[in-house]
Amino acid sequence: MKLIKQSHACVRLEKDGRTLVIDPGVFSEEDAAVGADVVLVTHEHPDHFDEGRLRAGLEANPAAELWTLRSVAERVSAAFPGRVHTVGEGDAFTAAGFDVQVHGQLHAVIHPDIPRITNVGYFVDGSVFHPGDALTLPGQPVDTLMVPVMAPWNKVAEVIDYLREVGPRRAIDIHDALLTDLARPVYDRMLGPDGPGVGGTEHTRMVTGQSIEL
Repeated sequence: MKLIKQSHACVRLEKDGRTLVIDPGVFSEEDAAVGADVVLVTHEHPDHFDEGRLRAGLEANPAAELWTLRSVAERVSAAFPGRVHTVGEGDAFTAAGFDVQVHGQLHAVIHPDIPRITNVGYFVDGSVFHPGDALTLPGQPVDTLMVPVMAPWNKVAEVIDYLREVGPRRAIDIHDALLTDLARPVYDRMLGPDGPGVGGTEHTRMVTGQSIEL
């Protein structure tokens, strides 16, 4: 399986000629969902779900389908009858040859005065876990963790503890569009081998469009 990093929280997975895209949002490329056979959306915030980008993907491929939580599904299901599926924690399904498990319920706390919304994470082919906007524990071994490194709802100490708790073989940065070039080496150092220590996890920062074979 090939993993291609898109901007911010968007990730593209390719296997056996099929493509799965997670979280095409407003900070992602305009064509982030184009070419997808499967689209997964973790929650409704615009940096993870942009209706225009999602529609472009579903319209480009009449066989493409969307799996997401109810708040997103309700906004697009009428336009794509039979192609939008609502999921929640504990669900499992197979789409275009990808096996997907759903983990998590709520978005991380941004501030106590801001109501929490639903958020789910996706564990693909027992290998790649994308938690969306939460530090969800999938409860099973993870080979590649897409780790949200910088957001209004987290701090680096929490990210380090999350990596220690999940214990993946490899961690790849996502949720990084708000990081400046000055900040990126700081996060690399904190999450890498010279930082406080995250066990045997290999930390990787990928540029947009870069790919890696899993």
